[in-house]
Amino acid sequence: MIVVMSPMATKGDVHAVRRTIEGHGLQAFVSSGQERTVIGVVGSDVDRVANIGSLPGVEQVIRVTNPYKLASVEHHPERTRVTVGGVPIGLGDELVVVAGPCSVESAEMLRDTARWVGHEGARLLRGGAYKPRTSPYTFQGLGEPALEMLAAARAETGLPVISEVTDAADVELFDRHVDVLQVGSRNMHNFVLLRAVGQSSHPVLLKRGFGATIEEWLMAAEYILSSGNSNVILCERGIRTFETATRNTLDLSAVPVLRGKTHLPIMVDPSHGTGQRDLVGPMALAGAAVGADGLLIEVHPDPPSAMSDGEQSLSFAEFGALMDELRRMQLLRERPAPAARPADVPPAPIGDLRGRIDEVDATLASLVQQRAALALEVERARGGIGHGHDVRRERELLERAAHEGSGPLSADEMTQIFGAVLRASRAVQRREAEAALLHRQPA
Repeated sequence: MIVVMSPMATKGDVHAVRRTIEGHGLQAFVSSGQERTVIGVVGSDVDRVANIGSLPGVEQVIRVTNPYKLASVEHHPERTRVTVGGVPIGLGDELVVVAGPCSVESAEMLRDTARWVGHEGARLLRGGAYKPRTSPYTFQGLGEPALEMLAAARAETGLPVISEVTDAADVELFDRHVDVLQVGSRNMHNFVLLRAVGQSSHPVLLKRGFGATIEEWLMAAEYILSSGNSNVILCERGIRTFETATRNTLDLSAVPVLRGKTHLPIMVDPSHGTGQRDLVGPMALAGAAVGADGLLIEVHPDPPSAMSDGEQSLSFAEFGALMDELRRMQLLRERPAPAARPADVPPAPIGDLRGRIDEVDATLASLVQQRAALALEVERARGGIGHGHDVRRERELLERAAHEGSGPLSADEMTQIFGAVLRASRAVQRREAEAALLHRQPA
């Protein structure tokens, strides 16, 4: 049952409704929006408060037929935004990319990866400390030392950290080291763990069980929400079907389906969803296109030598190329500015006009090469493995290009042209950074 309070309801009215609900042995979950307050009633036999609509300040009482109450859009009509270390996720904010290795293998490996993905524009760092694996003989993670390495990487790069917790007894330990607690696919039905993370003060990323329906997934989220933690993020990571061409079947239709059922933010994990490096990029783009709030991408300095899931991990260069495409998609999502009116061109012989075009083309080619050379000098001046490009500066450049209205090209066309120049400059910087990284590694 959902109790919708009037916009004119006072705090006293809300308190009286909550007291009445709890007085009948039910739970009351108060959600305050910009315009009104909504109270979720949870428990057995909610008909005990069927007459609550007569209390002062109550505008409407809605019966929720779904088994999940707190996760439903009826309980919380406005989309939820979860903020992690200052990074907002959900509510139509910018696409958030979470990147890092499947497992933390060493402090140096994690530090190099964190620096790289951070320079490419990732907003959060992921890394496994405890790895539930199908085989007991495969690498299970470094445990608590890995959590300490993740905390150290966060201190250096400023990237908030997400890692999977597998045991309810470890929640307090994770709370001390990470910013987001991840509940993996295998533990989606671990109700003891769900209640434990529900009592944490940290946000929770809940992955879909590989054999779970959407309703079962939302019911797992209900366990966390009903335990007191309202900061829950859902993550589609693929389900098991009869198809064997991919590790899992990435159910991207779940994203728009969930949009109609829940207010919680939704992320997509194309790495586990496909299990193949060459499919991660296309499915990441598709996930962004269907409206995901964020993506989880596995990245490793040397995927073939990774201790877990190397076949689905992107190299540094591959991750950089994917981020370029994601930036382009973000720009295409925006409403394009109206096209500028073509400038008047005085009549001239076609041969003369083509000659002038050739001169401009030659100048453009020279300027593009000069820009790439300057970008390379920036990379060399920085040293280390960090990229020389600055995401904020590049966005400002693209915005200036989009608003340059003195010619016949539209804002979208200008953005695409300058975006291509930026991608080429980044490619030059990445080659230099990769060469420097290989030079640092022992023979």
